[in-house]
Amino acid sequence: MKFAVSFFVILVSTISALLFMQFQVYSDQIDLDEHAFNYSQEIEIVYRGESLDIRHHFKNLPNDDVTIVWPSKAENPNCFIETEYSCSRLSEDLNTFNSGENRTQSLSYIIPLNGGLKSNHLMEDLFIKLKNGTVKFSTVHISTDSDIGGQWVTGLPLIGQQSLSLVNYSMFSGEGEVQDLYWRAGNLALQQVTNTVSVYAKNPTSTAFNEKLAQLKFLNDEHIAVVEGENNSKLQGERILFLPQITTKQIQQHVIFAQLNAMYDFVDTPRWIKEVVASYLTGSSLGGERATAIIQTLTNQMTDEQLKKWHEQLEALRGKEVTPSILDEALSTVFGIHTSYFSLNVNSNEIFPFLFNDKRDVYIDGEQQETIDVIFKDGLVLYSAQELLNELGYSATKGPRGYYVESETRAFRFPNEPGFYVFNQRRYNAISEPIVQVAGQYYIEETWLQRLFLVEIQKTEENINLLTTEIQ
Repeated sequence: MKFAVSFFVILVSTISALLFMQFQVYSDQIDLDEHAFNYSQEIEIVYRGESLDIRHHFKNLPNDDVTIVWPSKAENPNCFIETEYSCSRLSEDLNTFNSGENRTQSLSYIIPLNGGLKSNHLMEDLFIKLKNGTVKFSTVHISTDSDIGGQWVTGLPLIGQQSLSLVNYSMFSGEGEVQDLYWRAGNLALQQVTNTVSVYAKNPTSTAFNEKLAQLKFLNDEHIAVVEGENNSKLQGERILFLPQITTKQIQQHVIFAQLNAMYDFVDTPRWIKEVVASYLTGSSLGGERATAIIQTLTNQMTDEQLKKWHEQLEALRGKEVTPSILDEALSTVFGIHTSYFSLNVNSNEIFPFLFNDKRDVYIDGEQQETIDVIFKDGLVLYSAQELLNELGYSATKGPRGYYVESETRAFRFPNEPGFYVFNQRRYNAISEPIVQVAGQYYIEETWLQRLFLVEIQKTEENINLLTTEIQ
């Protein structure tokens, strides 16, 4: 037994020594901004009975007040006295590290596990966070009684694990934060690891799989764990992904989208937009038919210089809110003229063609119109017909013989066949089409708008003003 304990101590000491130099590197990377800072952390976890006993060590703290955010389930929060200075900065209410020269502080607490440690259960909200702080490096030690086997997963690279006579021990360490913890009894094991991905599965992976895995492109190098199968909650962790089947294609797509969601704050964006962004950032084709068609359309429109600028625009959005309209603005910057390509495709069942828009505000008789779009296509200026005609006092509907536009005194039919239109039951020839369809939506051409619907158009640098006559 003495030998087992001694070996355990030597194992921990040796691995910790190897990591010491890495911690020193990060000690020089502290952000001195009063609102943001970087730090490293070391977390010791011991499973006892029906709880996790946690000792949380914070390293490279700034000489400023730091707010401590305890896990919601934490019990018995306290100072952990490792040295005489371990809690020298801890406030009496345990919610702040006061400003001070000591850059290392330690805390302890308990996370109760109702019913004890459960296999295949993703555990969340376990660790302390520091307000405005960014974790640059994490090390996690996990110890259980020797009769508790199984595999632990944190999302960090697994450094080593050892089964001794009294204790089972695992150690994880790597860049970034650790937020979740997962444990599964049985034969789950680490089968393959790269700089970015650890693959945990029941059976060994093939040589061909390992070679393909090493060649996969991702958005960043932050490590992530991929676990074969689903967990009991059906949820995904921040750095732990669960896949029913382990294939390199599935791993690449799921890891990239997990990274993408961490890098950008997507708001009201369908999946195909994320697929488009991911494809451009990785330089590979990701996603379904809609994303593929839109990527092809955009790429064909851009020169090499514009493609480079588009990539720079996407990189500049990291850490910010991303919506279809924000992507439209970025795309407009690339082309130097406004487009609503992403927004129009979000609102269209069909794939809307790449067109430029007139960004000026539209007014009808002095009243601003928020829903009328003006686009340029094939040298024509087109107005969204439904919204515009309704504002002019007409009903506009699609019928069996074309597009019907009616008011109390005037009735039009624009047939499906080109070359003519019908006004108040009388047929008139037309060299061009007054009403056209774009991706299933109806638009009215500008000169026909003036001619048929008695509208005068006045344009300034900022506005498009539509002035109606009394007869409509």
